[in-house]
Amino acid sequence: MENRTEISSLGEFGLIEHLTKNIELQNASSIVGVGDDAAVIDHFGKQTVITSDMLVEGVHFDLMYTPLKHLGYKSVIVNLSDIYAMNATPTQIILNIAISNRFSIEALDEFYSGVYTACEKYGVDLIGGDTSSSHKGFIISVTAIGEVTPDQYVKRNTAKQGDLVCVSGDLGGAYIGLLFLEREKKIYLENPNIQPDLESESYVIGRLLRPEARKDIIEFFEKEKITPHSMMDISDGLSSEILHISNQSDLGCVIYEERLPIADEMKNAAYKFQIDPTACALSGGEDYELLFTIDQNDYDKIKLNEDISVIGYMTEREKGTNIITKGESTYPITAQGWNAFKKNQG
Repeated sequence: MENRTEISSLGEFGLIEHLTKNIELQNASSIVGVGDDAAVIDHFGKQTVITSDMLVEGVHFDLMYTPLKHLGYKSVIVNLSDIYAMNATPTQIILNIAISNRFSIEALDEFYSGVYTACEKYGVDLIGGDTSSSHKGFIISVTAIGEVTPDQYVKRNTAKQGDLVCVSGDLGGAYIGLLFLEREKKIYLENPNIQPDLESESYVIGRLLRPEARKDIIEFFEKEKITPHSMMDISDGLSSEILHISNQSDLGCVIYEERLPIADEMKNAAYKFQIDPTACALSGGEDYELLFTIDQNDYDKIKLNEDISVIGYMTEREKGTNIITKGESTYPITAQGWNAFKKNQG
């Protein structure tokens, strides 16, 4: 960027005022927003759902290949996804950042433009936060607040035996996107003259850099009067999440490999790395899809929704947590998702 305005030129209050000057509140529940000692919200008789997440440079993101606008967008999305995973509607966020002096005001404007884009798209208000200096790197902490009709929230530990296990969207794309970006970074560091060629992999790279939260699925549940028995979002990989639901609900499960939703773009990209697409679908994190269990009686309501796949069912605890492969072999699901049956398949 040609212009570079140092953060120090504004001071902390000036910086917050600069970054938040154009906020317009969208929700009636947001009573007092940015600019006072604290925000005030009133959910008018609904229950309040709260979640918080931290993103640390060098641990959760790499600025060599993560545009700041995408990072701002994703920082909001990963939190909204947790609110939707409770069957709730996100309404407000609070954003805290710590930055070093290598970032300019212009760079922060880029980051905040992504934050505001996500807030606008999902109808969420930014109502407060803090900025601090960091000796190195960029640290982001977002708290998301949502509302839900009393006792309509959905937890992880309430799956029932015989429930259908379902997922939204498709799986594994973000993981493959990360592999491509890490590979291109390595090539670039060895030879900065080589331009990365990522056009053909835009789908999987988009899954990593600019994920979406599944607001549409929660709206679909409301419209069809479906209340899942259990639900969570897929941030660590399907296998690790289904183990959470199974263990916390004291149940087992059966998942069918052939039922896993895999996009063609992910499959083709996985083959370029000579990786089994099933492995990516089970172990790849950061898809931010919803994993949920529903009563079998709700099957007719969801079967025509192309964004929902039924991948298995919940069993009694004694049967364990298993995946049935396309070759009809049965293997226990591990937190890594695929190592166990990958080895056995030779």
